Amino acid sequence: MPEREGPVAGILLAAGTSSRMGSNKLFFELEGESVLRGAVRRALAGGLSPLLVVLGHQSDEAARELEGLPCQWVLNPLYEQGINSSLKSGILAVPPEARAAMVLLADMPFVTPEMIAAMIARYRETRAPLVISDYEGVNAPPMLYDRSLFNELLTMTGEGCGRQVVKRHRGEAEVLAWPASALGDIDVPEDYARVKSGNSLNS
Repeated sequence: MPEREGPVAGILLAAGTSSRMGSNKLFFELEGESVLRGAVRRALAGGLSPLLVVLGHQSDEAARELEGLPCQWVLNPLYEQGINSSLKSGILAVPPEARAAMVLLADMPFVTPEMIAAMIARYRETRAPLVISDYEGVNAPPMLYDRSLFNELLTMTGEGCGRQVVKRHRGEAEVLAWPASALGDIDVPEDYARVKSGNSLNS
């Protein structure tokens, strides 16, 4: 079977208000760089191109964090409406030459370039419209959507548009299994303290 060619874009969701943290977690330091900059660097190293970073809350400061990195940022003016609005902003910005798009969250520091590259490779090797991540029974980003699913992502309503599309196409999806430890995100101060104190980040 010939491999699917063409770019796989990345959509890194980084527009949220970090309301549970009390201040913007994307600017916190991990291993010598901000959470946001580290997420962008790993996404680029995994082979996503172009990489679209969806900004909203404190977008000017976030854009400065991206200086010098080969990515593009997309402003979601409706970021306070939640993650679905950011997902749709990202999908709308994917250039026409991109064959698919991988959706990632900026606050998941244990997603490695190797995980991203493996998902791209699986997509290219198959005809699946979807490649999903499974963390010992929990489905969570990154998720890779073929362009054929973009319209569904844009027209879904309610909570969790991405999850709805995953559920609808679960039977057609390729699934990559990751350890539960890679699922960790940074939502509350205790999460950040745990990541800072014990778990080094693979890059």
